[in-house]
Amino acid sequence: MILSLVNVKGGVGKTTTAVNLGATLARSGLRVLIVDLDPQGSASFSLGITEKDARPSAADLLLGDRPIREVIRETGRPGLDLVTGSMELAEGDLTLARKRDPERQLARALAPVRRRYDFIIIDCPPGLSVLSLNGLAASKAYVVPVVPHDLDMEALNRFFGGMDRIQHAIHRHPPLLGILLTMVDHRTRVTDEVVAGIRAAFGRDVFRTEIPINVRLAEAPGYGKSIFDYQSWSKGAQAYAHLGGEVISRSTKAGLV
Repeated sequence: MILSLVNVKGGVGKTTTAVNLGATLARSGLRVLIVDLDPQGSASFSLGITEKDARPSAADLLLGDRPIREVIRETGRPGLDLVTGSMELAEGDLTLARKRDPERQLARALAPVRRRYDFIIIDCPPGLSVLSLNGLAASKAYVVPVVPHDLDMEALNRFFGGMDRIQHAIHRHPPLLGILLTMVDHRTRVTDEVVAGIRAAFGRDVFRTEIPINVRLAEAPGYGKSIFDYQSWSKGAQAYAHLGGEVISRSTKAGLV
């Protein structure tokens, strides 16, 4: 199962979800690979990899044609491996555009190790650049994290309209696995109203699990740890544990695993 996390906006919890969803799946005994496609390398940093230690990275894989087995590294957590992000990915759009089928480079690169992992989770950068298109073209499904307290419902509808056009352009139609509500703060009336509106509009396409605003989730990346390594009893850890179960359930019911 290859799963991309996508949104045109930054700061919606894509990286937090990639790291902690990957961690909870690995804790359940599954083999998981996280692929960090963000030039800022935020997922890598969240797992304790600094910028100076990021090479070889996804840039070597996609732009330098380095074999995937030379780029994958262990994270020190059982069952959880990583392909790091790095600043070299900032050149990705220009370099990939010169390649044949530029949006298919990641799919080809991952092919030799697909059977090694139960889940491959791709942390796409904000926007729908060639890097994000590579994530989608390699995936069996995608997840859209959204923050409800500042969400414009029309913007979410525009996003899905854009996704339809992109899927047609890349000749791949990975289904939506779910919309994930992140940084949810039910202490405010506006959050309650927006959450209710999203659930009314998108129904079962919205995960039952909600990721709450949680200070421990914000602190953990600074220590290079997943929430389970940092504070496994926190509300954030409990939410991601529930999300892991829901992702497995949805993937199984959809015949994706």
